[in-house]
This record gives sequence, C-alpha cells and structure tokens, in this order.
Amino acid sequence: MNLIQAIILGIVQGVTEFAPVSSSAHLVLVPWLFGWPSPSVAFDAILHWGTLTAVMIYFWRDWVRVIKGFFRSLTTRGAWNAQPGGRLADADSRLAWWIIIGTIPAMVLGLAFKDFFESLFSSPPAVGALLLVTALILVLGERAGARARERGRDAGQMTLVDTLLIGLAQAAAIAPGISRSGSTISTGLARGLKRDAAARYSFMLGAPIILGAGLLPLLDLIQAGGLRQELPMLVVGFLVAAIAGYFCIKYLLRYLQHGSLYVFAAYCAVIGVASLLLNVLR
Repeated sequence: MNLIQAIILGIVQGVTEFAPVSSSAHLVLVPWLFGWPSPSVAFDAILHWGTLTAVMIYFWRDWVRVIKGFFRSLTTRGAWNAQPGGRLADADSRLAWWIIIGTIPAMVLGLAFKDFFESLFSSPPAVGALLLVTALILVLGERAGARARERGRDAGQMTLVDTLLIGLAQAAAIAPGISRSGSTISTGLARGLKRDAAARYSFMLGAPIILGAGLLPLLDLIQAGGLRQELPMLVVGFLVAAIAGYFCIKYLLRYLQHGSLYVFAAYCAVIGVASLLLNVLR
C-alpha cells in the first residue's frame, strides 16, 4: 500500500463509517475495483480507530455527561426512578447504561460467528448483495422516521426493549455491506426516536465496538513485529479517517434534521447492483 491509497481509504472510512452506506463494504469494494491489495486487518482497525477518535472529539461534552451519569447511577437510585423530562443527569445515567447494554449483542454475535463474518470480507458479491439489504433497511427507516418526526423521543427516554433491538441491529451490521449507522438509526426511528436522537445514539453506541474490534489486530501486529513497517501508513490512515469522520458527523447530523434517508438508500442500491454486475463481467 502506498501513501495515496492510504489517504483515499482514510477518506472512504471517515465518510462511510457515519453516512449510512457501510464503511466495511467500501473498504472491500474500493481496493477490489482499483485492483489494489486488500488492506491488512491492522490497517482496517486503525482506520476505525480514526473514526472512533472523531466520535470522541465531536461528542466530548456528551461523553463527559454520560460518564458522570454512569458513576452517578452506581451511587444513587435517582437515575432509574426519574421519569421522562426529569433531571438531565438522570437521563445521562440511563443513556450510559443503554450504551453498555446495546453493545452486548454485537460482542456476543461477533465472537460466536467471527470466522463467518471474516469470510464475507473476501467476497465482493456478498458485499454487493448486502448493500441491497441496507438500501431496504434505509427505506423502511425513513418511512418510520416520518411518523416519529413530530412526536419522537430523546435517547434518554429509551426503554430496555429499544436498546436491545438497536443493539441487535448493530450486531447484524458486523457483516460487510450492512451499514451499522444505517441499521441502528433506522431501528431507532422505527422505535419512535427523534431523527437527531437516533443518529447521536447510533454514533455513540458504536464507540465500544470500534474500540474492541481494533484492539486485537493491533496487538497481533505488535507481537508479529510488523508495526514499524506499517507505521507510516497506519498514521496517515488514522489521521485522515479522523478528520473526514469529524466533518461527516457534523454535516450528517445537520442533514438528518430535515433530509431524507432515501438518498443513501438509492446510493446503496446503485453500488450494490453495480458491484454484482461488475463481478459477473469480470
């Protein structure tokens, strides 16, 4: 991999991690399309850590409140007894637990079917087909979002059922081609969350999974002694993904206040069909 390829893949990861079009699909299809070597697992992991950094920086105030709320929940029962519309600290306590609980399905499914999901990364046709599934999910999510536009709930008003269903949606998105942000935002909308609340919870929910998924490959690379050789490309990819991810979050949240998911659904459908056709022609 050269510097230009690292920059391009960093931009691709930063934009598609949060835009509901599946970053994992693009990291499979872009090198396949241009005939580049497939990125190493460590490079893929460090790109995800770049977008994790973007989430932590952009939502740093939210993270401070959520972390404080978590520790508050350990020392007071108020976090569990508060009704919707109660103190902000109580809502943050509940949100902290919803992030923890919502992460569990993806952890369990990822560990149980690790080999199966990894095999999909070497199958562009499977990725293309799953992009069509993402397109359908986004269409259904947009239709649900239209109903929740006026009377939707905030993330602090979520229930345990909401959390588990969104967590299962995130677990399904381990497969490349299923958009993590698309599936979780759409599920949140279907459960009656406001559009901006569904997006914010989706982005924050992904942080623990992204952190954990990148840790083992980097440890393996360090133990294998290949870190020094890949370090320049890892640094470039990380920085580019972090910058691109930050601006994508900023403008996507603004867009989702009034914009439609149908645009992303159409994009996923076109790319999915094109990748399937290209695979046949090749």
